Amino acid sequence: MPIAITRKVSPAITKCELTHLPRQKIDFALARQQHLAYEQCLESLGCRVHSLPAEPALPDSVFVEDAAIVFPELAIITRPRAKSRRAEVESIADALRPHRSLQHIAAPATMDGGDVLRIGRKVFLGQSTRTNGHALEQLRAALGPLGYEVLGVSVKGCLHLKSAVTQVDENTVLLNPNWVDARAFGPLKSIDIAPAEPFAANALLVGKTVIYPSVFFETRRRLEEHGIGLAIINVSELAKAEGAVTCCSLILGA
Repeated sequence: MPIAITRKVSPAITKCELTHLPRQKIDFALARQQHLAYEQCLESLGCRVHSLPAEPALPDSVFVEDAAIVFPELAIITRPRAKSRRAEVESIADALRPHRSLQHIAAPATMDGGDVLRIGRKVFLGQSTRTNGHALEQLRAALGPLGYEVLGVSVKGCLHLKSAVTQVDENTVLLNPNWVDARAFGPLKSIDIAPAEPFAANALLVGKTVIYPSVFFETRRRLEEHGIGLAIINVSELAKAEGAVTCCSLILGA
């Protein structure tokens, strides 16, 4: 059974880091409710959820994906560029230690897990404002001996690589062509998001089902037309903190 590591929403989420969105009022009670529904969705798809307690001093800590990258062979603990987020990694490392051997990204590298997309034995690393070239070198050194090919991918206009592209079935990615070049993912098939829904490329594939935000109606229609099975949830409050469905879990064994 896959394990999904999550963390409850911090009451300080209103002080979250923001890069591309204006600060909006976040309804904390609703954010907690939506996050619980997200955890329940993971359980309904066969995951055993390991929910960590909230970190009141760490506004962005619900977004556990940024603190680590999980592979069958090991887990890599990241070094977020945002200094306010570096304290998040210790408890995530503790949660992963019973399941994986750990390696750490070290200075001068910076990396957020949201910039990492693994598809089979290929690992795409977004070269964003959060992840630098030193991280690319360290990731290649860690994963190359295990048979992974690590590829740097340019992103623009968005926070992370997974803001621009995610996997939606074994051979298909969903992407925003204005933020990332689809040619980087050949020979995979690609589905473009609806132009009026620029944030719609973030989707979480669990088994053969995609967890997907409820607000992107036109892109949802495109996914359904391609036969992609969807589990629809509302993450409106987490989205105000530049969060999305991939950000809120680390899935082991999927």
